[in-house]
Amino acid sequence: MGNWLVRREPWQPQLEDARDAAAIDYARIIHSASFRRLQGKTQVLNLGDSDFYRTRLTHSIEVAQIAGGIARQLEKDNQTHPALRFIPDITMIQAIGATHDLGHPPFGHGGEVALNYCMRSNSGFEGNGQTLRILARLEKFSAGAGANLTRRTLLGVLKYPAAYSVVVNSDPAKAPCLQVTPSAIKVIDRAASKPPKCFLDSEQDIVDWVLTDLSESDRTRFTRILEVEGKHSKTVHKSFDCTIMDVADDIAFGIHDLEDALELQLIDEKDLRQFIGEDDCGCFLDVLKAKYSHEFGNDVYGGFVDAMMGEPGRRKRLVNRLVHHFITNCYIDTDTEFEDPLLRYKATLPTAQRRFLDALKTAVERKVIRSPSVQHLEFKGQGMVVAVFEALMSDPEALLPSSVFRAYSADANPMRVICDHVAGMTDMALMKTYERLFSPRMGSVFDMH
Repeated sequence: MGNWLVRREPWQPQLEDARDAAAIDYARIIHSASFRRLQGKTQVLNLGDSDFYRTRLTHSIEVAQIAGGIARQLEKDNQTHPALRFIPDITMIQAIGATHDLGHPPFGHGGEVALNYCMRSNSGFEGNGQTLRILARLEKFSAGAGANLTRRTLLGVLKYPAAYSVVVNSDPAKAPCLQVTPSAIKVIDRAASKPPKCFLDSEQDIVDWVLTDLSESDRTRFTRILEVEGKHSKTVHKSFDCTIMDVADDIAFGIHDLEDALELQLIDEKDLRQFIGEDDCGCFLDVLKAKYSHEFGNDVYGGFVDAMMGEPGRRKRLVNRLVHHFITNCYIDTDTEFEDPLLRYKATLPTAQRRFLDALKTAVERKVIRSPSVQHLEFKGQGMVVAVFEALMSDPEALLPSSVFRAYSADANPMRVICDHVAGMTDMALMKTYERLFSPRMGSVFDMH
């Protein structure tokens, strides 16, 4: 196994520092500006509509906690498994979980599509790729290596090990563009402007460094892609740590975003029964019948629906049981064609639990994310992101903050600097910038930028 705890820039902890490498990585992430900004970025629902539901910050904290729970469960369940000594330390996996959304721009996927359109002639934009860029390039904990995290942490963050230029659909007819139908306004073609899942070409040297200690065969196989007719290509593999984070993200999204939607009455009983049928959740109903028959009686599915639709206290107890159910059913799968243990093993869910979790995620996707109220927010946010980006691009020296303009002037790809600046804004910062630039009655020289 390679040296996964090295950093890109030489660094030694002070002698009295009791922390290990993982704890130092975790501290740098938690204390980073990009992590703090997640408190002002939309998860699914519009910030300010309620103080109940998740932001990207609280979602990231929950993903980190669930990832830690999965790692400890895998450790408990696999005492004789050869993967045991490669299961990540709880601090390491929580650090990786906390980072997973750092690169998401304001207004979520609407902002991501908007920035990919804005960067269509400059190597594009993708949120996961921006996460790696932030951690390895933009944060300020080192002179030139960003947060200067360990190689293993960065491997765990690397969800899609292929560059934008490698996986993007090369058909010019499928390139990011405006819709042709509207005649009075400019509207992005969201389908054409959706980016591939990837890292950004500007971080190729960082990915090369992360994968340095892998054998040639491991590196070739790990970075393999699948071509999809008429669409972006897709990566195939993730590291062991990344699969733990990925399952944790799915659990948090499927359960907690559904909890938010139920609390705010965006999903009713009919929707719940339609998208999460009795067959979909059979594995969990078996648990309720075996452990809590006194609560649910003979109609366990009906009791499950009643509990999800019922008063918040009962729903919260059921949500806790749901999280427990998925964590305790995770297991380690083995891909023997990989040599390195961090690639050979992966965390996954059994078929029944995966079907149930996919049903939970589909309910959120169909009834919340695709709902007109959320789509209106994405559409509006998308338009504001493009307007701000193009305004800043039109006269960078006059409109960019002085520190950003210095970076812009020194960069070989100055558009990437503007993209970094806009992508790093919170929803509110983006809206205020838009208002200062475009609203006649808003803005003052005394406003804080």
